[in-house]
Amino acid sequence: MSVETAHLQQDIPYLDISDPAFAMQSEQLRDARERSWYARTNYGIAVLRYDEVSKLLKSPKLIQGSAKWPAHNGVHGGLFFDWWTKNLLVLEGEDHHRIRRLLNPAFSPRLIKDLVPRFQALANELVDAFIDKGECEFIADFAEPYATRVLTILLGIPETEWPTIARLASTVGLALGVTFKQDLEKVDAAVAELYEYAEDLIRDRQQNPGEDFVSRLVLASRDGDKLSDEELRNALVLLIFGGMDTTRNQLGLAMQSFMRNPEQWELLAERPDLGGKAVEEVMRINPTVTWVTREAVEDFSYQGLDIKAGTTVHLFTQASGTDPRAFPNPEMDLLGEHPAHYGFGGGVHHCLGHFVARADMSEALPLLAQRIANPHLAGGDEWLPDSGNTGPIRLPIAFTKRA
Repeated sequence: MSVETAHLQQDIPYLDISDPAFAMQSEQLRDARERSWYARTNYGIAVLRYDEVSKLLKSPKLIQGSAKWPAHNGVHGGLFFDWWTKNLLVLEGEDHHRIRRLLNPAFSPRLIKDLVPRFQALANELVDAFIDKGECEFIADFAEPYATRVLTILLGIPETEWPTIARLASTVGLALGVTFKQDLEKVDAAVAELYEYAEDLIRDRQQNPGEDFVSRLVLASRDGDKLSDEELRNALVLLIFGGMDTTRNQLGLAMQSFMRNPEQWELLAERPDLGGKAVEEVMRINPTVTWVTREAVEDFSYQGLDIKAGTTVHLFTQASGTDPRAFPNPEMDLLGEHPAHYGFGGGVHHCLGHFVARADMSEALPLLAQRIANPHLAGGDEWLPDSGNTGPIRLPIAFTKRA
């Protein structure tokens, strides 16, 4: 290594992303982004700026890197490991393309659109239960039941099942946090229960198909190709886990963002048609998925950095979504025009369920804004670590009921 290269490397910021105190929205991270387009971390490299994230997300030299997440945490077997390494999130090439092609028709925007009145009725029902108290624990009273019951409506299962689904999805979510290894036993037990749940659902729809999402999955076939029962089960577990955990977290982060930007909350109350824009803005500045993981499949150089095959590359969605080079005014602005964010990932691994998340959150947020004024923290909030998948565990808020 030349003296010049050694000197350059010393100038590259280092981020300890497994430290529970590490924060995405911190001076340390903004300083790192200012100094360099990338940082070194204890899990490979982190890409911090919008332009580089945009280009690398679409690079054929990088594949989905989350497959190695269990191994990074010393986990090499068990139920979660087996499910994780075979689900759509980490599959590549023809395997990924085939399963995605077969799943796609079930995520019909038409099906989602028909469910919007039910989403609205559900949001109102949940708000009715706490509106007169002037306070609520936003996650337990709104975000979690809303996200989970939307999922039960979509899957065509009784809404009364939501507490079980929520508990299991939350437990599987622990696998994406930095405490994965110590939570492994609980995570594997939750996957076992979800397997059973999904298998019962599949058997039922094979015998009694309806108009719901699971029936569409079970009946989906292209050119004589169908999903096997195992592929169906793995896809359903991914949907239950991904659909509930991320939407609940994202709703909590949305409330946090609006409490920091009260004028935007008032704007949303006056202009409920901005619900879709509210979702995009929250996912740009405060996404639950704070990074997208890729892995280099070959040695290559990018902007003077040599990246070896096998290197883990984290594309920081939150840092890129507030990068002043791409967003001269990075603060939340429901009336602003911004480049696309990467809160749903990007490239061939763009989140398959984005229609669902966009539809249910864009109904919930304006409805909340129209019914509650001046939401603010009431103390006692608890948070997941601010890396990987993040969000509030508890979010007690107080507010004024709108006339």
